[in-house]
Amino acid sequence: MPHYHAWEEFTRAAEKLYLADPMKVRVVLKYRHCDGNLCIKVTDDVACLLYRTDQAQDVKKIEKFHSQLMRLMVAKESRSAAMETD
Repeated sequence: MPHYHAWEEFTRAAEKLYLADPMKVRVVLKYRHCDGNLCIKVTDDVACLLYRTDQAQDVKKIEKFHSQLMRLMVAKESRSAAMETD
């Protein structure tokens, strides 16, 4: 399971994974209060991408990316066109 340390790298890989097969991808957010870590995991059961942070400023980036993916998952328009415009 690759752990990404750079946010931009993680978002590019997650978008690529989602666009490859949108019906199989799922996203999990997990916060561990005892460690102070927020973790976002994007997987399609073959590949698993993981980004973990303990920085408060990263929470806003993760929240924005997560809501972008959720909007794409429920959108009726072309998913690839919507991802490129955001």
